Amino acid sequence: MSKKAAGHHKKASEHLTYAARHHEEAAKHHEAGHHETAAHHAHLAAGHTIVARGHTEDAAKTHVEEHGKKEVRAA
Repeated sequence: MSKKAAGHHKKASEHLTYAARHHEEAAKHHEAGHHETAAHHAHLAAGHTIVARGHTEDAAKTHVEEHGKKEVRAA
């Protein structure tokens, strides 16, 4: 795997970690009845998930650019 593709995978992983932390915070605040704060953290988590998906797509594009598209055969 190229350094460029690996970098995108690492960034995706980092953003998913941030998303998980924000979901944990959202749950904590929701249980405490702080619904606006919970919604704020849930929104942040969603944003990190979107950014992570972008990095995942960029990693796939990089792979295709470097190795070409190969046919997938049914098993």
